[in-house]
Amino acid sequence: MKIGLFFGTFNPIHIGHLIIGNHLVENSDLDALWFMVTPLNPHKNKKSLLADTHRLAMVRVAVDSYPKLQASDFEFKLSQPNYTVNTLALLEEEYPQHEFNLIMGEDNLKSFHKWKNHEVILENYHVFVYPRISNKNINPRFENHPKIHKINAPIIEISATAIRNAIKEKKEIRPLLPNDVWEYLDEMNFYK
Repeated sequence: MKIGLFFGTFNPIHIGHLIIGNHLVENSDLDALWFMVTPLNPHKNKKSLLADTHRLAMVRVAVDSYPKLQASDFEFKLSQPNYTVNTLALLEEEYPQHEFNLIMGEDNLKSFHKWKNHEVILENYHVFVYPRISNKNINPRFENHPKIHKINAPIIEISATAIRNAIKEKKEIRPLLPNDVWEYLDEMNFYK
């Protein structure tokens, strides 16, 4: 199977993530997309994250009714911080029957040259890039790279940080979250 890997802390997962994930599996040659819940992104502050198990639980309820989308806790058993290049190598070992492809936003492509062993990733994997609104320029060597594929997907500008802040401020944010995720957050009293 051809699997797309959508890495993130998903703190929380929101409808933007689902729209992009679903669009990719329905409009590309990907057979499935795995939401790779990352315990610790090397570029993010761990203090602002909900526990790994809660973020995974929210991703699971969010993708439950989408047969081509799946939640993954694969990185939970790896040393932290998690580097994508290491995760990809271990996924290859554990699932040799699959072909893995990286999913990222255009904003991440702009800083991709700073990722650990990004050259190794580009040698071995295709990268599907969905559009984001930003004003930085993409590194010219990534512009027409044969392994980097820009996807004509909807531009979704929803921020998990803005969602967390709005919850703290007691603003109505339910339209931005899958209903089951909202119910989980509300019941657990998260981000308040």
